[in-house]
Amino acid sequence: MRCPKCSADNDRVIDSRSVRGGVAIRRRRVCNACRYRFTTYEEIVKSGLRVIKRDGRREDFDRRKLAAGIQRACEKRPVSEADIEALVDAVVAELEAEYEREVPSAIIGRKVMERLERLDEVAYVRFASVYRRFRDVSQFLSEVESLIARE
Repeated sequence: MRCPKCSADNDRVIDSRSVRGGVAIRRRRVCNACRYRFTTYEEIVKSGLRVIKRDGRREDFDRRKLAAGIQRACEKRPVSEADIEALVDAVVAELEAEYEREVPSAIIGRKVMERLERLDEVAYVRFASVYRRFRDVSQFLSEVESLIARE
């Protein structure tokens, strides 16, 4: 591993621990040349999932895009970054377990909505309004009423 400070490629690992539920390893390293300490992460490289969009296009699955959509729905809500990260981890793990190569975007949306409903109902309705493409207030109101009826 090349040192980010001096570019020497001689370092040693001073600490390793499992992170993200055991799917990655966090390693603290120290450069033997300049003594700079830095962190690296190691995880299994999987063949990437592709998303089948509503219009039939296919694109690479992007975890950051998923997280950004969830963060937008949770904006100004009492939902921590750790909660959002855990939700993203759970959805990604479930998708990777169920789908080998391609996953419809509708499945991703449903899985996110299932978890968001339990996490924060306002974030759930926000996400649903984009995912289900609400065209007017009556659709929005209908979703809120169905959410109230489920309680």
